[in-house]
Amino acid sequence: MELSMAAEELKTAVNRLRRAQGQIAGVIKMIEEGRDCEDVVTQLAAASRALDRAGFAIIATGLQHCLTDTDMAASEDWEQMRARLEKLFLSLA
Repeated sequence: MELSMAAEELKTAVNRLRRAQGQIAGVIKMIEEGRDCEDVVTQLAAASRALDRAGFAIIATGLQHCLTDTDMAASEDWEQMRARLEKLFLSLA
C-alpha cells in the first residue's frame, strides 16, 4: 500500500521545504561571495533541520493514515507497512 496523503495535510512540510530551498540558495550565494565559514555552516545546519522536520512531518502523516485505516490495521500488510515506516524514520536519524 502506498502512503497517499492530501496536499492540505502536508502543507506544513511543503512550507518547510520551501524554507529549506531558500536557505540552500542563500548558502550557495554565501559560498560564491566568499562569506565566513561559520556563517555558511550555520545557514547550512538550518537548512538541514528544515529538511529533517519536513521528512518527519511526511512520515508522521503517513503513519497517522495507516493507524486510522481500519482495513490496514486488520490486514496482513500491517507488519510490512510498519517495517517500511520504521525504515523511513531511521533514514532521517
